[in-house]
Amino acid sequence: MATFFLIIIYLAFISLGLPDSLLGVAWPVMHFDINAPMEAAGYVSMTITAGTIVSSLASGYVIKKLGTGKITFISCAMTAGALLGFSLSHQIIFLILFSIPLGIGAGSVDSALNNYVALHYEARHMSWLHCFWGVGATLGPVIMSWFISGHNTWRGGYMSISVIQFVLAFLIFVTLPMWKRNEKSAVHNENSALAEAETASPLLDESQQNSALKIKGVKLALITFLFYCGAEATMGLWGSSYLVNIRGIPAATAAQWVSLYYGGITAGRFVTGFFTIKISNKLLIRIGQVTALTGAALILMPFSPYFSLAGFILVGLGCAPIYPCMIHETPVRFGKEHSQKIIGYQMAVAYTGIALLPPLLGFIQARFTLVIMPFFIVAYILSMFISSEKINALMKARNSAPGGYNR
Repeated sequence: MATFFLIIIYLAFISLGLPDSLLGVAWPVMHFDINAPMEAAGYVSMTITAGTIVSSLASGYVIKKLGTGKITFISCAMTAGALLGFSLSHQIIFLILFSIPLGIGAGSVDSALNNYVALHYEARHMSWLHCFWGVGATLGPVIMSWFISGHNTWRGGYMSISVIQFVLAFLIFVTLPMWKRNEKSAVHNENSALAEAETASPLLDESQQNSALKIKGVKLALITFLFYCGAEATMGLWGSSYLVNIRGIPAATAAQWVSLYYGGITAGRFVTGFFTIKISNKLLIRIGQVTALTGAALILMPFSPYFSLAGFILVGLGCAPIYPCMIHETPVRFGKEHSQKIIGYQMAVAYTGIALLPPLLGFIQARFTLVIMPFFIVAYILSMFISSEKINALMKARNSAPGGYNR
């Protein structure tokens, strides 16, 4: 039963990933059809992410009221309806309106499922959980490229993903009784763990207990999430446009290449799940950041377009371990009793990076040229790497100090 429930959680993360990669791969064709400027993709992306930030910040309260199962079902249903609206839209204003429920549908369920797996499953399950997000994010461009190349329409791609989302929503709905049983067991286990943690050691002083943001290292972790998600989303949103407009790749081929970027994330997270048995989260994060930086450098080189393809794949492989390993480290770094709140903050800041950093590139490229995209990717990854290494130094100093935690 526990295995079946974990499979349901994995399927829920497929539903999270499916819409995330659609806008970027469809936009080179889509913006002509709806008579929108190139940079308008940033406005749509920003609206989606604003809704996600709001629902992430409210996740603790909403989950407490409705439970993880209902939140997951509502999220999937909202996403399906919003994607259906996208497929029927003929003006940018309608895309922006449907972006609101698309964003709101993602935030709470993302935070809830991440925290649940971080607390109750081993690191490999966190990597595999995000691997299934990658399955959805990889399938999105594949489906969209098939409709663009074979049927010369982006609307069929959105319609197909909407149907898949409705099917997943129905599956989650019929399994709601199972969610309720597991949530009751989870609450009991979390309360026991919290009581044990409170009696075992004085993890935080009184002022820190009043605000999770005051815990040492939390703000650095938020900066890391900001630039990680900014880099990942910028690649996803503008990668296809860069390949079409700067490298001269046909739109359908560019969509397939972007699917290989998400495929790199997916395959990397599957493999990372096995690596976590022998390799620490900290080392996997560092390896991922160096690999992503190498891939971004390849995209930067003005050589054959296949260097760009190799760069896209390497950035995807590098991104693979970073997000799930950082999430799984949260209870270890900052305490189980604060993990839900801090993961909620991390989700909100991560989506802030998605909301602000890709549109920033869109705003600047509209006045200059999209050739600057690889430079932005390099800058984002370097910023993430520096803040991550500062966390490692802080944790090392904390663990070597007398008394250990947060000294």
